[in-house]
Amino acid sequence: MSLETDFIVIGSGVAGLRASIELAASGGRVAVLTKDKASESNTEYAQGGVAVVLSDDDNPELHEGDTLVAGAGLCDEQAVETLVTEGTKYIKQLIEWGGEFDREGGKLVFTQEAAHSRRRIIHAHGDSTGAEFVRSLIARAGQEKTINLTPFANTESLIVRDGRCVGVRFLDPVLRQPREIYAKAVVMATGGAGQLYQHTTNPPVATGDGMAMAYFAGAEMADMEFIQFHPTALNLEKAPRFLLSEAMRGEGGILKNKYGERFMPRYDERAELAPRDIVARSIVAEMRRTGTRTVFLDMTALDEVFLKHRFPKIYETCKFYSLDIAKDMLPVSPASHYCMGGIRTDLWGRSTLPGLYAAGEVTCTGVHGANRLASNSLLEGLVFGARAGAAAAAAADSSELIVLSSESKTEELKTRNSKLGTELATAVKKRVKRIMWERVGILRDKDSLKRAIKEFDQIAAGNLSTSSRNFVTLARLVATSALWREESRGGHYRNDFPEQEDKFKVHSIQRLDTEISAAKSINFSRQVGV
Repeated sequence: MSLETDFIVIGSGVAGLRASIELAASGGRVAVLTKDKASESNTEYAQGGVAVVLSDDDNPELHEGDTLVAGAGLCDEQAVETLVTEGTKYIKQLIEWGGEFDREGGKLVFTQEAAHSRRRIIHAHGDSTGAEFVRSLIARAGQEKTINLTPFANTESLIVRDGRCVGVRFLDPVLRQPREIYAKAVVMATGGAGQLYQHTTNPPVATGDGMAMAYFAGAEMADMEFIQFHPTALNLEKAPRFLLSEAMRGEGGILKNKYGERFMPRYDERAELAPRDIVARSIVAEMRRTGTRTVFLDMTALDEVFLKHRFPKIYETCKFYSLDIAKDMLPVSPASHYCMGGIRTDLWGRSTLPGLYAAGEVTCTGVHGANRLASNSLLEGLVFGARAGAAAAAAADSSELIVLSSESKTEELKTRNSKLGTELATAVKKRVKRIMWERVGILRDKDSLKRAIKEFDQIAAGNLSTSSRNFVTLARLVATSALWREESRGGHYRNDFPEQEDKFKVHSIQRLDTEISAAKSINFSRQVGV
């Protein structure tokens, strides 16, 4: 039996929860589906903080300027302006809802991170800002009686009729069988795809299923080649790539090579506070120069009491692995961290597929351009989650709830390979992750990218489950767009094309069964011809 509701939200990170709250305010019924527990998302693992204009010596123009510089010429200026101006309002609202951020003497504590010109980063419980976002938003969503949150409901595909998204197919967590649920609008907020890579700071749920589902349903994808690699992930054998926050360098942490030498000033005058893409490539270059697989983050010049208070979670995690951040050099190396590309949306979260809205890391709004400015991601999820929810609610007034008949549903499922099975095969996952790390990683070139695409095609030719097909398809989208972009910009670096090229100051657009194309603007609602 099919289920019906007014709105479906896929994902329970900051973007999904904020969209749900906005949708509930319209009086509609909201079904929130998430493939793990409600709190398990990339939001939960965000440590550094959230960038927001709240201090006396800051203003939106400065925040916008820093974001545009980091984005390496590909930010949508209107999207960035929306982020920095509305961000202040939504953070204040979150605080009114009970969000607790660190204070001294009753005043918010502001810190600085790489590529920011002001101390505008607020944080919660030292290094657990994302967890506080989730806690406060789940508490606020719990006050809305029309929000129905269903954990462990793995969404498999979108249901499209007459060119419109009308629902989703998911695995019922109780019955363990596929079911369909229909609504007037669907909001995709499934987060990023860091798990595409062998080494990542992302949790296991970050496999990019939402991007792949939207792509197979016919939505356009943008800027998939731009992957941000966090420079400092804990690099210990048999330990997860735990994120050592950008804020650690912002507070004075120094990067050193195996000889104990500080090396970043040789690569960039901003040293440890250079944008993430530059720091990550500099670390790779230094590891190659010294013949090692790690460098070290040195925090020993800072006071131990301060470090315990400022980075409690990082302190305890490192202690678990017999490292004292106040006394020991911390072994680090880059790991995949954030996707700048994703589902192409306008400023209100509308995708190119009617009925499908999206917000957060699963999207490409143009906010981040070619390289995300540190601590802008939580703000993006909050601002554009609210905007996507508002737009979906407004459009629902004139939308009709469409439920497919049994015959229609059978025909619908024939339109794409939808083999039953939502588990991502271990063999496929390992092979794709290795190929992505070795051939579509921090440093890229034509031959490696072509070999990666060939291998992905071989994998895709097999008899795959839906999740496995999603995974390899997404990897191929990243590799294909990386091959197309014959320049180096932001999170995309080509050894064979090391310079920026004006002709590539455009966005890559990919759509099912079509060649890759270019667009001058992400915001398709006001795009001019290219």
